[in-house]
Amino acid sequence: LIGLWERSSASQKIKQMCGNPDAVPSAYSLYDYTIAEDLGGELAYENLRHRAWQRGIRLAADMVPNHVGIYSKWVIEHPNWFVSLDYSPFPTYTFNGVNLSDDERVGIYLEDHYYNRSDAAVVFKRVDHWTGDTKFIYHGNDGTSMPWNDTAQLNYLNPEVREAVIQTIIHVARKFPVIRFDAAMTLAKKHFQRLWFPEPGSGGDIASRAEFGLTREQFDAAIPIEFWREVVDRVAQEVPDTLLLAEAFWMMEGYFVRTLGMHRVYNSAFMNMLRDEKNDEYRQLIKNTLEFDPQILKRYVNFMNNPDEETAIEQFGRDDKYFGICTLMATLPGLPMFGHGQIEGYHEKYGMEYRRAYWEEYPDSQLVQRHQREIFPLLRKRYLFADVENFLLYDFYAPEGHVNENVFAYSNKSGNERGLVIYHNRWADARGWLNASAAYLDKNQGDGVFVQRNLGDGLGLQNNPEVFTIFRDQISGLQYIRNNREIHESGLYIELSAYKYQVFLDFQEVRDNEWGQYAQLNGYLNGRGVPSISEAIKEIFLQPIHYPFRELFNPGMFNWLLINRATLGRADHDHIQITITEAEQKMRHLIREINKLIETQADEELFAEATHRELETTLGLMLLPQKFPEDEKIYHEIVQQIAPESDPAHWSVLFSWVFTHNLGKTISETEDFSERSRSLIDEWLLSKIIAQTISGLDLPADGVQKSLKLLKILVAQQNWAEGLAGNKKSATTLLNTWISNPEIQEYLRINRYEGVLWFNKEALDTLLRGLLAIDLITTLSDPEITIDEMNTRNQRSHKLIKKITMAAKNSDYQVDKLIEAVK
Repeated sequence: LIGLWERSSASQKIKQMCGNPDAVPSAYSLYDYTIAEDLGGELAYENLRHRAWQRGIRLAADMVPNHVGIYSKWVIEHPNWFVSLDYSPFPTYTFNGVNLSDDERVGIYLEDHYYNRSDAAVVFKRVDHWTGDTKFIYHGNDGTSMPWNDTAQLNYLNPEVREAVIQTIIHVARKFPVIRFDAAMTLAKKHFQRLWFPEPGSGGDIASRAEFGLTREQFDAAIPIEFWREVVDRVAQEVPDTLLLAEAFWMMEGYFVRTLGMHRVYNSAFMNMLRDEKNDEYRQLIKNTLEFDPQILKRYVNFMNNPDEETAIEQFGRDDKYFGICTLMATLPGLPMFGHGQIEGYHEKYGMEYRRAYWEEYPDSQLVQRHQREIFPLLRKRYLFADVENFLLYDFYAPEGHVNENVFAYSNKSGNERGLVIYHNRWADARGWLNASAAYLDKNQGDGVFVQRNLGDGLGLQNNPEVFTIFRDQISGLQYIRNNREIHESGLYIELSAYKYQVFLDFQEVRDNEWGQYAQLNGYLNGRGVPSISEAIKEIFLQPIHYPFRELFNPGMFNWLLINRATLGRADHDHIQITITEAEQKMRHLIREINKLIETQADEELFAEATHRELETTLGLMLLPQKFPEDEKIYHEIVQQIAPESDPAHWSVLFSWVFTHNLGKTISETEDFSERSRSLIDEWLLSKIIAQTISGLDLPADGVQKSLKLLKILVAQQNWAEGLAGNKKSATTLLNTWISNPEIQEYLRINRYEGVLWFNKEALDTLLRGLLAIDLITTLSDPEITIDEMNTRNQRSHKLIKKITMAAKNSDYQVDKLIEAVK
């Protein structure tokens, strides 16, 4: 929480007089460490703390220990606590402007040239109106740019100041379990002396301070203990559950953690080096840390932007580079920190003097969704990535033999769970092997002992040629399989294009079975990923069935049937009969292989003959008016409904139904074989082959899935018309049965909105067309019934379907009205 403390009113006055009428005081120019009244004060804080605690959220507060506001409680009451002079350090400085103090006891004056931006003075003037005492107090300053003109620099040589700041930190810690210290590196002894009391001869980074230099001995006598070391120890003693987080730049991160004991420290190198693609430097930084003390890594706070930097989307964009580096942030040891507006993709930099956003921006929904899809699942696994006990960084060797420094690859473990992350931070292609880890200091083996491990050891995998490891890429969702011995000896071969990344999770080891199927699959995939390894193994087992099934199901055959179906019945239709005979033979082959695989005794001839009859019937559906001339008008109506000329999706479903609806009879000859046939489409993994065939007819992807869903419904419902004779079934009964079926509910997109149950009329029309068509095919292909019986059955089914179709037209797409209209 930045900006929750009472701010200095002088900060607002300065900004407004310098040309920003909407400005509010800076969050880094504070009057006092009390909750700001304009935010609701102490009561608002208590309310927020209570609500956050109920939701398991810990509040973190920002603190600025280097300085206070130019007008602040301490400047008014303790003028001697600041770096100051009794005279102006430069004679050109003038202080004739507005009194910025709201306290009549003291006058505070900014150097005049600030208002016209012609100079940046290092001091401001404080006048005690009661005593006449005048001091020139230095502005806060880190020596890198201009002074912070709305602040006053505290003098840490004064032990009273150090104690006052420590007491303030303890006060804040009692309110907030996490504290972030702004610009903490400026208070390290090394830098505080460099800035304010430089060693003689060193020059100095702040104008006029060189003449006030101290020797190292003098400075150490004034500050015998590092301030931050004292803070960490006192907080541990007095408020022990507080997490201290330091913003420490200038390559001070390791020192703050290792020597000063800071719990967490900002790792600005993460943002800067990865943004600028100084990949070799950042990998070397990690390696150096691993060799010095791996524990330091988990103390880093990694971020892609903060309030002092440009927004993440400005620095990293919104595409693969951003998400690749965000993936590193989410999976490296340490603490990932997201900046204001980062997930939403805001471009406006968050100003500390802003009361409101100046740009009208809205969350980038695609960016948010990609975070939800790729990043948030990784954040829920921080337990796997946060620690360093099992962290290993790997070198990525290109085929030419050199290390590709642009690829970050590392693994981690927690219990039996493992993770492997690989990211390529360069606009180029990368391919190669990762196996050998970088060296790390292993304190368990004594001082100065460095250890390197291979990937197999790093992931804790058995070194056994009979064992295979299956793992999943969190980003693509694909699963992979590798032989354990190969992982130990060679590692993993990886190919990544520009800014691509993989996060391998869900590692599991399996021992090969007696048929060597995992070895077969490993060889067949040759490193490729698949949606499901278990399905891929099943596919290997089912290959004897899949091969003849693909003979029936392929785009070439279906296209040929679609093109030539109209020629059946003509004098030159012999080529159609040849194709029907070929389909009969292919079905015979399929049943033969099914018998072998599942050890059944299904009659190949019965299946082949049924296929011949039903395919011939399907291809001749448009000839029904000629077949039943006495009822030609009715059959013209039927043909118009069930045999549309330009609908390849409809025809592909009918062809598919002919080839699949009897499969259940290979296992069960009972009346419920239809449900068995439906389940075998899934159990034997036939859906993929069917979908590939239908997609080869140039249907859109959603059309392929709709056709597949319809096929499964028609296979399960193939006996729907049984019982219509004698009115044993009514339209109402059938409709209620269908609507209560989960698969049909999904297909019809039945949903409840504002208390009304709705359906999709187009989907219902397609379903009814299919149901009528398969019943006609079944009836017309039955060799044991007469023409008259066929005619009676066909008209009965048509009449019922027509009744439901007409009811649908008058239902306003509402299920209840549809059922009522059918009665």
